[in-house]
Amino acid sequence: MLKNAHRLLSLTTAAVVASTSFAFAEPSAELIAAAKKEGSLTTIALPHSWCGYGDIIAGFKKKYGIEVNELNPDASSGDEIEAIKANKGNTGPQAPDVIDVGLSFGPSSKAEGLIQPYKVSTWDSIPADAKDADGHWYGDYYGVLSFVVNTDIVKEVPKDWKDLTKSDYANSVALAGDPRGSNQAVQAVYAAGLAGGETDATKAGEAGLKLFSEINKAGNFVPVIGKSASLAQGSTPIVIAWDYNGLSWRDTLKGNPPLEVVVPETGVVAGVYVQAISAFAPHPNAAKLWMEYIYSDEGQLGYLKGYCHPIRFNDLAKNNKIPKEMLDALPPAAAYEKAKFPTLDEQAAGKTAITTKWDSVVGANVQ
Repeated sequence: MLKNAHRLLSLTTAAVVASTSFAFAEPSAELIAAAKKEGSLTTIALPHSWCGYGDIIAGFKKKYGIEVNELNPDASSGDEIEAIKANKGNTGPQAPDVIDVGLSFGPSSKAEGLIQPYKVSTWDSIPADAKDADGHWYGDYYGVLSFVVNTDIVKEVPKDWKDLTKSDYANSVALAGDPRGSNQAVQAVYAAGLAGGETDATKAGEAGLKLFSEINKAGNFVPVIGKSASLAQGSTPIVIAWDYNGLSWRDTLKGNPPLEVVVPETGVVAGVYVQAISAFAPHPNAAKLWMEYIYSDEGQLGYLKGYCHPIRFNDLAKNNKIPKEMLDALPPAAAYEKAKFPTLDEQAAGKTAITTKWDSVVGANVQ
């Protein structure tokens, strides 16, 4: 997946904006009119602190005057898929129009007939290996897994995965999701396995489970879903999360307590999330207009402002559309140079190993 990932990331140091104005193909007047007639869009699993979604949603509402009904901001990718399945015949407010899920959920959702094709006007600038050729799903942004650390409590931050087994981190380490259903948590366990030198995806998943079993047996693992609130309270002073979430939490907490976002020395895994329209969307035109917005220059830079690398990063950089201050706010580009972008097959193999064996190997019921 994303064969040009290192090139995507290396451009972050070179791109300088010539103008902050947004120039992109406008959706058709017919689509805008049809979406406005529907009057509403239902999203799911879009916390406002995740990838700048608060400002992105506000920007969409302001630009088109369409209300956004936000379902369960803390839902996992698996929860999003279940919400589509549970509301196939429902045109009410509990039926999501669009989903934002981990990469592996795109092809599986297409295979199950849960999503519909639509190609946005900026389609050609989305890397070919980050999208379904028929337009059923396509990447919207990516980031890398990191350790988000409350440095009021943790004085010596962990530098790599194996460090998490040290006695210094008793009752400290949490995942930002349940590894039996959360893409973010699954990829964290997979990354831990890669750090041990495994290259086979299934073996990497199993190696990651073994490391988390060690973390748990050491008394370091906290079986709750780590969030900014638990970081701040000190109940989970180390949370393994996407870098963009950690950076956003750092900003929100404003130094109280201070947070440090650490990209591990090995086992650096980059995760692509994909956007798709439900095959049963009650507001299909509003959904298409939403897609047009988030893949426009304005929407893509909204992701970058929220510390996520937008999928159209190369195109934006090439056309000098990225403000320098956005790049300066990210961790150094060198931190991303070892990033691995797992292929779909690798993600599927790792996910199967992790989700099916977490209970038997690690034995921690994350809630």
